Amino acid sequence: MSEQLPSGGVELSPDEIEALHARWSSCWTPVEVARQLAGISTPWYVAAGWALDLFRGRQTRAHGDIEIAIPAAGFPEVRNRFPGYVFDAAGSGRIWENARPEVLAAVHQTWLRDPATDNYLLDVFREPHDGDTWICRRDEKVRLPYSDIIHRTRDGIPYLAPELVLLFKAKHARRKDQADFDATVPYMSPAQRVTLAELLARVHPGHPWLSDL
Repeated sequence: MSEQLPSGGVELSPDEIEALHARWSSCWTPVEVARQLAGISTPWYVAAGWALDLFRGRQTRAHGDIEIAIPAAGFPEVRNRFPGYVFDAAGSGRIWENARPEVLAAVHQTWLRDPATDNYLLDVFREPHDGDTWICRRDEKVRLPYSDIIHRTRDGIPYLAPELVLLFKAKHARRKDQADFDATVPYMSPAQRVTLAELLARVHPGHPWLSDL
């Protein structure tokens, strides 16, 4: 996807960005998302903090939203599952309501909004890919089959492999990201830790998490 932001949209002030949190108060859980997307053909998986909780087998903290990721080409199938709702694109402190195709081509983050309440229910990342191969948006040379990166809970809910979740969290390493790293690494296999270390060394050389792996 292009790194150049499209025209239009609304630029949010810091106070407006903070106020957005309240609009996620009724967001869905992974169970509800799985129910909504049951039977679709495009690969999808829970991402970010919720994915780590699914990996560990229990909810360990409150989540302000829920994110899933899909191959970008699969977005129309996901969009068709939500008639009566709209998708807003978000990026770099801006929101494009009911985003047009040219906006979606440039911004990977998409928020499902209930127009009746204006609340957000689901954050959909539209990821780069080559057919059935996932491409890391932080380093396009990192490419893995979807069959390798998608894990499943006992109930069949798909989630992103923890080493990849932590790779994305490493960029900002906010307090919650550090807490997620500390709580997740003890549950990871030696092979998963090695993979995370290799990815961090490639994408974020010198990252402080490397010394803990």
